[in-house]
Amino acid sequence: MTLKNAINFFKSLEADASSKSEIKIYQEFIQIIISLENKNLSDTKIQSIETELDNLNLKSNSVNRKKYYKKAINDFKKYLKDTFSLTTKEYYTTFYGGLGLVFGLLFGVAILSNLERSLGVSLGLIGGMVIGSIMGRSKDAQAKTSGKML
Repeated sequence: MTLKNAINFFKSLEADASSKSEIKIYQEFIQIIISLENKNLSDTKIQSIETELDNLNLKSNSVNRKKYYKKAINDFKKYLKDTFSLTTKEYYTTFYGGLGLVFGLLFGVAILSNLERSLGVSLGLIGGMVIGSIMGRSKDAQAKTSGKML
């Protein structure tokens, strides 16, 4: 499936969709494919992306379309990240924010529990999320300047 065909396919699905969440999934697919078109990718990279779109089997009639295309877009994002190091907007902010929550919870329970258990956990979660989000934003800025963001 070529990139143009994929855009047209998702636009037709978007027109037929009934729920807002389903429309968002189709619009996200369209945005990713349009940004791939706007990047100056070599012909081999474009062919590789088109092959991956074919492998996702997007034109199959599934029972739960929303769930099927949500999984397909996640697989496609993972493919772009693993193969070409291309990430979507705020990828690292979300990732590092989650890591910050986990490590903040551990820090709050292990170190700050001397204060009071609930206060230590709360401070650990807040601190971890803030530090993780700051680290993620800087990593997103690096990805944007190097042209690796969609």
